[in-house]
Amino acid sequence: MRKPNEIELPKTFEPDAIERDLYEFWMEGGYFEAEDTSDKPPYCIVIPPPNVTGALHMGHALTVTIQDMLVRWRRMQGYNTLWMPGCDHAGIATQMVVERQLRNEGTSRHDLGREKFIERVWQWKEQYGNRITEQLKRMGVSLDWPRERFTMDEGLSRAVRHAFVSLYETGEVVRDNRLINWCSSCRTALSDVEVDRDEPEAAEMWSFAYEIVGGGEIIVATTRPETMLGDTAVVVHPDDERYKAVVGKMVKHPFQDRTFPIVADALLADPELGTGAVKVTPAHDPNDFECGKRNNLAFIDIFNDDATVNENGAPFTGLDRFEARKKVKEAIREKGLERGSNPHEYAPGRCQRCRTVVEPKLSLQWFADTANMAEAAMDAVRDDRTRFVPKHQEHRYFEWLSPKMPWCISRQLWWGHRIPAWYCDECEHITVAAETPASCAKCGSTNIRQDEDVLDTWFSSALWPFSTLGWPKKTDALKTFYPTSVLETGYDIITFWVSRMMMMGIRFMGDVPFKHVLLHPMVRDQDGNKMSKSKGNVIDPLDVVEGISLEDMIEKTKGLTLPDAEIQSAIAYQKDHFPNGFAKSGTDALRYTLAAYTGQDQDIRFSVDRVESNRKFCNKIWQATLGFSLPNLEGMTVISGTPAPTTMADRWILARLHKVIGDVNKGLEEFRVGEVTQQLYHFFWDELCSWYIELQKSVFFGDDNEKRSAAQQVLRHTLDVSLRLLHPLMPFVTEVLWQQLPKPEGAPETIMIAPFPSAADGVENADAIKEATVLMDVVTQVRAIRSEYNVAPSRPISLQLHTDDTTVKSILETDAAMLKSLAKITHFEVQNADAPVPAGCATAMAAGAQLLIPLKEIIDMDAERARLNREKTKLENEIERTTKKLSNEKFVANAPPAVIEKERTKDSENKAQLVKILGAIKRLDDM
Repeated sequence: MRKPNEIELPKTFEPDAIERDLYEFWMEGGYFEAEDTSDKPPYCIVIPPPNVTGALHMGHALTVTIQDMLVRWRRMQGYNTLWMPGCDHAGIATQMVVERQLRNEGTSRHDLGREKFIERVWQWKEQYGNRITEQLKRMGVSLDWPRERFTMDEGLSRAVRHAFVSLYETGEVVRDNRLINWCSSCRTALSDVEVDRDEPEAAEMWSFAYEIVGGGEIIVATTRPETMLGDTAVVVHPDDERYKAVVGKMVKHPFQDRTFPIVADALLADPELGTGAVKVTPAHDPNDFECGKRNNLAFIDIFNDDATVNENGAPFTGLDRFEARKKVKEAIREKGLERGSNPHEYAPGRCQRCRTVVEPKLSLQWFADTANMAEAAMDAVRDDRTRFVPKHQEHRYFEWLSPKMPWCISRQLWWGHRIPAWYCDECEHITVAAETPASCAKCGSTNIRQDEDVLDTWFSSALWPFSTLGWPKKTDALKTFYPTSVLETGYDIITFWVSRMMMMGIRFMGDVPFKHVLLHPMVRDQDGNKMSKSKGNVIDPLDVVEGISLEDMIEKTKGLTLPDAEIQSAIAYQKDHFPNGFAKSGTDALRYTLAAYTGQDQDIRFSVDRVESNRKFCNKIWQATLGFSLPNLEGMTVISGTPAPTTMADRWILARLHKVIGDVNKGLEEFRVGEVTQQLYHFFWDELCSWYIELQKSVFFGDDNEKRSAAQQVLRHTLDVSLRLLHPLMPFVTEVLWQQLPKPEGAPETIMIAPFPSAADGVENADAIKEATVLMDVVTQVRAIRSEYNVAPSRPISLQLHTDDTTVKSILETDAAMLKSLAKITHFEVQNADAPVPAGCATAMAAGAQLLIPLKEIIDMDAERARLNREKTKLENEIERTTKKLSNEKFVANAPPAVIEKERTKDSENKAQLVKILGAIKRLDDM
């Protein structure tokens, strides 16, 4: 490892030359580490623990960029900052990965047995499970790595058992037969948030008749005909005149030797829908389940765990549910009971992990009663003890918590926190304990066996903000850092995680787990589509950081465990959208781009082009520091504190510095990260580089040593403060450049612990800002006229300004020499607003004054008119071509959205340029 001041710096920005060495320097220095007890104010963020199976994706990159920006900012402000790292054991996902490995080896978890399988998962975790940690380090994150936690480590496992036992003892956790979501592929129960119901599919509403005992029939309809094998009632509305005479009568099951009643139930039947009669399958539909409880109906489970029909569904036993659907329809048709069908669209629940259609199923599971916890969690947000940013996202939180539904917390897996419940084979008592019991708590028998199931992954994740700090022990870290300061995450896991952490935090700690919930948008591809491996539009952040060729990108895609058709589709997308692969952009450029995107309160359309563009910003910072500033700061003696300005430019840049410091601090306090990125970009590029350095070149290259010495102090100070302002966002480039700057005695060894700029680092001066703004406005308009009429920047011109504003007059007369130098003006005069306008002048408005530049003697009017007309013709042709293209329905229907958007943007730019050209031609004619 090379220390920052030992790194040989290339002439242009090369991220590879600096990033790895700097990260090792920070790690070795312990600069990321917090103190359990400190006089400093605490600031804590817990990382949303990525899955141990995962690889870094753009959502992770966005999350850690924002979190690191906040943590580095507070650390520099003098806070005792803890950013807690860790990974989630990801029960279903991890088990599926290891089972896939075993299948490839020709074996299974059942062949190994539970103990050996768990050992195999731990081996996999040690071999592959830490890759995301290394990937996070490439993003420059300042996580407190010595505190890294894993949701299955000993301390967190202890916390999980303690929480479960506590909830069981208060009756908030129970074991019961209830309707749950069952995935027949993963072979486990799922909670509601693990089921996607957002993909409508074409289906049919299929009708058939039940024969009424004693004569007649009643017609019902369903999208799942196979479930009629478990029907135990037909329900009608009590006020439906059509059925009052048959309520209480029995209907015959067409395939089984049983009958069941026609029941009146106002909550389930609607006379306005269909026939008004509803078939009821209490064991396989949530609404029917509640109806069954209300009406004391029988509950008949007709499915095995693999979604084949069991013996209760005779005569279709053994058939897969979808095959049974066909056979049931055929059999009903043969009996003459089919009554037609209608097209119908509905969204079947699908397992988020494997996309299998989930089956509602009656099952003996463990449930957490969330009623009291949910109410307390909602109260905390209503009372502003926890605030959502943006506030409008609260609706997702309240919509999820308001029903106060029981949470199914057991999973039929082997990998995870095994439920700490033991069943006695002698007396059937359930012993629930945090430590493994030697015998039954009731009868003392040693013939006990532990529950085979594990807890929902989100149960342990719900404890994350306090279990990672040592709970249930009362540690110093827990006292110092709980409640944490901010939770930064995506809005898509408000239901999965945020709501559950709120419930558990208040339940076990008596306080909210975090004071703010900062929510970022979803990262989508440049066309607005969800990123998916099968589409080929997933962008690996490290490919952007390090660069990748199209060929290597395709090889990575070929290595994915996807069907061949999906791999080929993904490769086609990559060839179409990324024909040149990705250029090497570096971590700072990616972080800056992601942070800049957060200014929009909508999903992000991520474009690699923007990252490559922001690499130029990194290079601008590099060149401004190494190319201009350091050579002009050689030999200086640094004076501590904010320097005293001696020129207009110095007064202005220190005044702007004062303003931007205030704006950045306020923006970060209010989590307006996107605005902060824009403010910093504008200040550094547009004001410090494009104006201040330009304004001061005559001072640095002049003979006035006193002015030069003062300008050195201002430039060094401004650059120092600017790098410190940028550091939380762009840690690598700012650290290595800050190390090169001359610094006062006692400066810290790293920018990481240098003080974040405050108002005292600038000088408030409204007059200086006004003066510079007038000067820059005039120079900008002169340069615009030069560009419009093709007048070379080096060609001297004359300038008149007409105004009655005495302040503007005074400024321009005071700064006349600077104005002449910057605008390349040989003759300059200021006249009153009503002064006559000479013939042949180009005009513009600047700083409220009329600006006039005589052009008759400078340009060949005929040649310039001909040039402008050529530009006009070229633009008109291009606009006509684009208009035809965008009017072509085939093009619009088949071209990628990004290509269409590019054409539209080009069209808008061409039309705007045409307006300028037409204006220039008119002004030329007026001359």
